[in-house]
Amino acid sequence: MIRTWFIAMTALILLSGCGKDLEEYNKPAEYWYEKMVSAVSNGNLEKADSYFSSLQSEHISSPFLSEATMIMAQAHMAHEEYLLAEHFLDEYIRRYATPEGREYAEFLKIKAKFLALPNPGRDQGLIDETLKGVDTFKVNYPYSIYLPLVHSMETQLQLARGVLNEQIAQLYERLGKPKGAGYYRAMAPVTWIDSKEVVHADIAWYKEMFEGDGSSSWYEFLIPQTRNVISMDDNESK
Repeated sequence: MIRTWFIAMTALILLSGCGKDLEEYNKPAEYWYEKMVSAVSNGNLEKADSYFSSLQSEHISSPFLSEATMIMAQAHMAHEEYLLAEHFLDEYIRRYATPEGREYAEFLKIKAKFLALPNPGRDQGLIDETLKGVDTFKVNYPYSIYLPLVHSMETQLQLARGVLNEQIAQLYERLGKPKGAGYYRAMAPVTWIDSKEVVHADIAWYKEMFEGDGSSSWYEFLIPQTRNVISMDDNESK
């Protein structure tokens, strides 16, 4: 008897919980917006994304959507989820942005790409993509209040690209490919940066063990000193 009663109560609790979840639809826009903001405040972005989806699905013309989209973009950026931040920024620009709001959103897209580069030496493509975004921003918003920050990010990206190109050039030299080295040293030179004055970033010892300082690595002695077919082409074509 007691066992039967316990099973019945457990089933009732489970059904009540499921019923509560099933009721989470067809709510006013204010309801979903408040739920989303609360979830963001608690750091639960998975729930916040779900509430945002409900708001967008059930109230496609709601005036809350513009602000909600920007909140989600900034929340994901704060949690270092930069791809999701860009997704929401693109959605904001496409559907809701005023001219002033578009300028701010374009600035945040550059910032998201910049912050997504904790180790620029591993993502040359993203550096180039971000610098293209910087150039476009400067053309579209020559008097933007965000230009000082954009210029600061641009300087750091140019320095990172210059250092990366030099490391690639040194690698080509070690492979006996002078043309490849010359190509990277001549690539998009920045006249206002003196390479001799550039202070390279410090590399943590546990990373330097495997990555070296950009010119060599501890395991270099293990690499056979042979010339490949590609490196022979450089010398034969002289």
